[in-house]
Amino acid sequence: MELISVLVPCYNEEENVFDFYNELMKTESYFKERDVDFEIIYINDGSKDGTVSEVKKLHEQDERVHLISFSRNFGKESAIYAGLQKAKGDYVVMMDADLQDPPALLPEMYTAIVDEGYDSVATRRVSRKGEPPIRSWFARRFYSLMNKMSKTEIVDGARDYRLMSRQFVDAILSMEEYNRFSKGIFGWVGFDTKWLEYENIERQKGETKWSFWKLFLYALDGIIAFSTSPLSFASILGVLFCFLAFVLIVVIIVRTALIGDPTSGWPSLVCIISLISGVQLLCLGIVGQYLSKTYLEVKKRPIYLVKEEI
Repeated sequence: MELISVLVPCYNEEENVFDFYNELMKTESYFKERDVDFEIIYINDGSKDGTVSEVKKLHEQDERVHLISFSRNFGKESAIYAGLQKAKGDYVVMMDADLQDPPALLPEMYTAIVDEGYDSVATRRVSRKGEPPIRSWFARRFYSLMNKMSKTEIVDGARDYRLMSRQFVDAILSMEEYNRFSKGIFGWVGFDTKWLEYENIERQKGETKWSFWKLFLYALDGIIAFSTSPLSFASILGVLFCFLAFVLIVVIIVRTALIGDPTSGWPSLVCIISLISGVQLLCLGIVGQYLSKTYLEVKKRPIYLVKEEI
């Protein structure tokens, strides 16, 4: 019998633990016919509510349900990595507990890998119904910018909901970097991937844990992790302003030689100094971001710490 490991990262998802399980079990009859069983791994990412107790209740009903509970909140990327490390299945699928990733797609995803020969089947939203318009606009701009800056393709609207073969999972686990950006990692490892499209499904219960600021920082991590273009941009700005300074020096020399050295013009001088100072700080900030990520990598801290495991 083959085994599918279902990874469910959770942060304050007390209301959704049983609902997710019930929706997943609606696909069980299909997989029993294909001689496939589940292991369901809930990864508790430092929840403050009753998520852990709900998973324990579920474990008492079904021994296929497992729990990995972190010592604190390490972030979704750490939860994904922990789940991949613990998964024993021939295939591994990642899904959100809030049911925005419909379990009903799982049979089609499994068929694409087993019968069509794909290494992974990923999902993407074709609409962002229910999201604030400003958030949707920035998300699209991020994907557009990322694909221009990086050689790693990241599909617009891509979700973390993805079914993967064991070979694909092992390739991801071989990338042990501390600063993780899974959407980029999935694209970087390659392999044959099929994309399934579906309309956006709004969260069933509870509230999203992703604020606009958290999404912005996450996008920044993705750019730094999979592109060095910002460093090139800083270098180009430096060369451009050096050239501009040289041109201004020539203009001032010629102007002084022809019409003298007037004392007027100090406001424009202040503006130029402020502009150049701002560009210098911007470039220093870009370099600082890469340096900070390097600093975190070389310290070799663990990606997560487990408090309890069932």
